[in-house]
Amino acid sequence: MADRTYRAAPADALRVEPLGELTAIFDRRSMQTHLVVSPMPEILDAMGADACNVAGLAARLAAAFDLDATEDAQPILAERLRELAAMGLVERA
Repeated sequence: MADRTYRAAPADALRVEPLGELTAIFDRRSMQTHLVVSPMPEILDAMGADACNVAGLAARLAAAFDLDATEDAQPILAERLRELAAMGLVERA
């Protein structure tokens, strides 16, 4: 399967509020609020305004959190991106 490329929703479309262990993400476009846990907010933050694939996202997260960018994390990140896409918070680029 090809490594899909995703783009996060524009920053001004989302209001992100940490609530302890949870994070509330209000999507102004759909008027929906999503309650998520880590690593969802960190993934959205790492994506920024740029389109990126799983390998690129893994590298960004590794740099931000001083981790090894191993291929082990890529299937997990791919699943999280599919979940974010199902919520409408990212879309295929």
